[in-house]
Amino acid sequence: MIRKRNNTLPAARGLTFWAQWLAAISVLILLLCALATMKTGEVEAHYRILAAFMLLGSVPSYSMMKVYHKQHGYLVGLGRLLAGWLALLCGLTVVAFVTKTSELFSREVIITLAFAGFALQACLYVPLHNLSRRYQQKLQAARTSLIIGTGDFALELADKLVRKRNEPLLGLVAANDHPAPSNGLYPVIGNLAHLRDLIATHKIRRLYIALPLTEAEQIEGLYIDLLDSSVDVIWTPDLQSLILLNHSVSDIEGLPAIHLNESPLTSYPTAAFSKAVLDRTVALLAIILLCPVLLATAIAVKCSSPGPILFKQKRHGWNGKIIKVWKFRSMRVHDDAEVKQASRDDPRITRVGQFIRRTSLDELPQLFNALQGRMSLVGPRPHALAHNDYYTGKIDAYMARHRIKPGITGLAQISGYRGETETIDKMEKRVELDLAYINNWSLWLDIKILIKTPFTLLSKEIY
Repeated sequence: MIRKRNNTLPAARGLTFWAQWLAAISVLILLLCALATMKTGEVEAHYRILAAFMLLGSVPSYSMMKVYHKQHGYLVGLGRLLAGWLALLCGLTVVAFVTKTSELFSREVIITLAFAGFALQACLYVPLHNLSRRYQQKLQAARTSLIIGTGDFALELADKLVRKRNEPLLGLVAANDHPAPSNGLYPVIGNLAHLRDLIATHKIRRLYIALPLTEAEQIEGLYIDLLDSSVDVIWTPDLQSLILLNHSVSDIEGLPAIHLNESPLTSYPTAAFSKAVLDRTVALLAIILLCPVLLATAIAVKCSSPGPILFKQKRHGWNGKIIKVWKFRSMRVHDDAEVKQASRDDPRITRVGQFIRRTSLDELPQLFNALQGRMSLVGPRPHALAHNDYYTGKIDAYMARHRIKPGITGLAQISGYRGETETIDKMEKRVELDLAYINNWSLWLDIKILIKTPFTLLSKEIY
């Protein structure tokens, strides 16, 4: 399925987002006014300004975290609500710090607002989300659908419509005179010769065309034939033969455009900026907090064997640009002409190196790469240039993993695909997960991967 690209992210949430947002922000502003009045007897000017900043800042914060999305369950929705609320509070804190106005506000008022504000939003979220889902289900129930097509793509589309969107589906219509046998779940109820009778008899309101691109001429004729029918016609192109990357549909001055391959960093500039801010902020904080660990590891590496503390290796970065990735040196200095992946019981690895590799301490200098903007905290792990040359051509779309900044950790790493990839199959799985990360990238996904990473650091596959 290709998703619709919309450059005005808040507006894309529609009625579901704006109705719940309006209720939440109204409660927050009322709470702030009540707290300020209880503290000082009136709502002073700086509290009114804070209310205005909350109103304006909540839209990008909640949109970025996809709060109030109708497909979220209650627990996921509350988690995103908390993330959006924390993002808003962080933004307001930064503004207060930069403008040197933080001393104007009562700590008691702000702390109460932080905790009680989320509690009130959470109490509102459950009934409003329930009403929103009921409203969507009511709309869907009045819209019976048909799918033209009987192939694997048509079956996948049927499954998503029924299971994910709860859309009532009558069945499938074959595009030829010899209908395919029914598969039980989604029956084939006829062919194109019966289409108009089916639309009229069953009051079909939506028709999906799920035919491959080789049937483009038939799709055009079918569409023209249905123009005089009172039915919504939606073409879902069958592009399963292509490897799609961050695919979407957009509008270019009235002309439809299908984006088959696009980097998330260029297609979502605002979200990409947020990713860069997250990377550099967390990297800086981590360097400060882990400074004793960094110094201790550097001393241990220096004492372990002759050679530099840091190992700097050229690797591909975003869009294939060559960058130098930093790591604590874990091997003895050697002059191997061929770049080899580390393996179990590798004689090149020092005793200190074995420990820092097993605990992933050797990766910590890459925090400086993230601070420089060359890497990200989360993304596909960069491989040595020689490895990229080897796998290019052996694995489809291998170099497509460089359409986003490489990361210190990634989806493949938390999914168990760390360490040596001694077979093509293992590398194929890692690349598959890297491409899945690019296709599903969001700031929330980055945060989830960062949270899960510490629990995977002691993997037995690291050596």
